[in-house]
Amino acid sequence: MVRLPLTPAEVERGQRLGALLRRARGQRSILDTALDAGVSPETLRKIESGRVATPAFSTIAAVAGALGLSLDAVWAEIDQPDAVADRMVS
Repeated sequence: MVRLPLTPAEVERGQRLGALLRRARGQRSILDTALDAGVSPETLRKIESGRVATPAFSTIAAVAGALGLSLDAVWAEIDQPDAVADRMVS
């Protein structure tokens, strides 16, 4: 299966998601958080670093649940106006 390259907007959204999860995790270890969410620590590390910009919905839901975040709060944080697209239009 051929995956299309991510758009700049998708990359930016993935970076916002990673930053949100890192902030929410606080002092908790990646290992503890990943185990609570039922994902591998490497998966969580990749999401937090932005290397996986478009994780599966179920993964986001599991990690958000382990961190006590609502999916509404996650979406509100990551679905910001697209600064990359705004710069490209200007």
